[in-house]
Amino acid sequence: MRARYPDAEGFIERGGVKVGYEVFGAGEPAILLLTSWAIVHARQWKAQVPHLARHFQVITVEGRGNGRADRPVSADAYRDREYVDDAIAVLDATGVDRAVVVGLSVGGRHALQLAAWYPERAAGVVAIGAALPWPMPPGFDEPADTYEGWGKANRHYWLADYRGWVEFFMSQVFTEPHSTKPHEDGVAWGLDTTAQTLLLTVPAVGEPTAADAEAICRQVRCPVLIVHGDQDGIVPYDTGVALARWTGGQMVTIHGGGHAPTLRDPIQVNLLIRDFAESLGHGVPTSRTWTRALDRRKRVLYLSSPIGLGHVRRDLAIAAELRAMHPELQIDWLAQDPVALVLEERGERVHPASGWLASESSHIESEAGEHDLNAFHAIRRMDEILAANFMVYYDLVSSEPYDLWIVDEGWDVDYFLHENPELKRAPYAWLTDFVGWLPMPDGGDRERALTADYNAEMIEQIARFPSLRDRSVFVGNAADVVPDTFGDGLPLIRDWVGQNFQFSGYISGISSVGLADREEIRAELGYRDDEKVCVVTVGGSGVGTDLLRRVIAAFPAARQLVPGLRMVVVTGPRIDPACLPSHGGLEVHGYVRDLYRHLAACDLAVVQGGLTTTMELTASQVPFIYVPLRHHFEQNFHVRHRLAQYGAGRHMDYAEAEPEALAAAIAAEIARPVSYRPVETDGAARAAACLAELI
Repeated sequence: MRARYPDAEGFIERGGVKVGYEVFGAGEPAILLLTSWAIVHARQWKAQVPHLARHFQVITVEGRGNGRADRPVSADAYRDREYVDDAIAVLDATGVDRAVVVGLSVGGRHALQLAAWYPERAAGVVAIGAALPWPMPPGFDEPADTYEGWGKANRHYWLADYRGWVEFFMSQVFTEPHSTKPHEDGVAWGLDTTAQTLLLTVPAVGEPTAADAEAICRQVRCPVLIVHGDQDGIVPYDTGVALARWTGGQMVTIHGGGHAPTLRDPIQVNLLIRDFAESLGHGVPTSRTWTRALDRRKRVLYLSSPIGLGHVRRDLAIAAELRAMHPELQIDWLAQDPVALVLEERGERVHPASGWLASESSHIESEAGEHDLNAFHAIRRMDEILAANFMVYYDLVSSEPYDLWIVDEGWDVDYFLHENPELKRAPYAWLTDFVGWLPMPDGGDRERALTADYNAEMIEQIARFPSLRDRSVFVGNAADVVPDTFGDGLPLIRDWVGQNFQFSGYISGISSVGLADREEIRAELGYRDDEKVCVVTVGGSGVGTDLLRRVIAAFPAARQLVPGLRMVVVTGPRIDPACLPSHGGLEVHGYVRDLYRHLAACDLAVVQGGLTTTMELTASQVPFIYVPLRHHFEQNFHVRHRLAQYGAGRHMDYAEAEPEALAAAIAAEIARPVSYRPVETDGAARAAACLAELI
């Protein structure tokens, strides 16, 4: 799923070659993003488009040979002039007279050429890792006995093992540690074209000499920003230095950076492009208010994860405790559906900037199969959404002062703050109920390596910037932390968490329900004393339809085993009740406010493996069956381990949860007396006490 989709898209055609373009947003100056060499396509700008499009009109131009562009069969069709004239044709098609032209690698070359050849169309140029010149290695056309390292830059090798070439090339694009995801993206984009097409681009790519490059640059009259990593493995850093000298442009060096900071350091690139475009003076003046420091009311910005509704329940409980300690406190929430729904119901202030957030819930749902969600890979593939949402967060905290940032599993904020620690402007608190990405057994060596790499990067970030998080709060107790390691050669998770977190105990967000209260609630909800009530729910996400269907299919058989069984199915805010089958005696509801009361009052619940719902049932001493999503490491490892600490619930694999087996399990569990370990009720107060010290 993309973080932002185009407002308009189309094609231009020149000389029988069609090239696609996309248009996003509005505002001046327009920004024209040019695709690099044909080994990638316009999705290379996925981390830039959402942010820039909130400030400017953004136009992406596909490059011939990949993506939404034709693959001409003539080498002449891939000359620099053709790419530049395609970009001019797109400007004409979109009615844009002048634009800030931005390019990476060969795209940076084309940006400079456009400014030199069509000076009236370029308001400015941002050239990142610009490949001008970029001669092909000697011996490109000669066969060799072996092809190692840059020896793979060879016509014969490309034709024999094109994937091998793409994988090697992308390893040189991303020389920074922990670059598995951009490398993976780059390989996928490279495989969207062919060796035969890429070979046709070679003559033009290697054509300009250093003298040609200097001549082009000296023709550029508009402002220029040159960005180059000093560890660029594709275009030597000295090339960027020369381009800055020849154009008289500003030079920004990314120390330790590789060839594509657009993907590896997207926040810095976004800010560089935005600041450069704004410096050209095309923006519309705006009014603003500045409040003297001592006249400011104390304010907290609270980010609550939108993946399900468990986070917001505990976050509201913490917020209530903070207000009790600081009655004058103003809390703003940066939140999206379905969390925003709950907050607005409670009368909380959801900041208007929330409307710019890309939907994390929709992405997670798009990654799910039949009761199957590989949570690690789903979040890993959410990279462009996380980058886009961090930029929303950054814009907000840059324009409005807060006394404390509280982030409950906002992976975007925590990761990108550690990547850009200078952007921290206020005390920052991090909350989570699990630590450690864990591989699923069938993920093999690759998943073990990837999760270990993600864990290692996080450990390195915390070690390098231990004070960036002013508080790290684990929602639970030390025994709730899994006894696994972060990966080969990495520490035990439990030991590391004990050294780097404070424990709040569990935060349910509800008060405990005693037996007398339970009878009262049953009466209020219309549950009779002589009936057995089974509540079925899959939480606040839209990833539970298949389990709901299974349990509904089991209802007739379960009712035979439990005469008079009443089943109440709650789909939540993101599943349409109308999509589910119905039976006599079965109730299906959508979003139910205060669902915890139904869970506390029922005789049995059938649920997914989400932590909040299962722990609410544990706290209420209600028997329950939980069926974790397949490949969801948190539900299968972290939550299951925690429930085992409390002796709570009956686990069922989805594979065994066929209707007949479910019916038998319902009949067995609904009559089972339970005695779970008690769940603490002061977790919210303990967490708030940790956080209040920062205000």
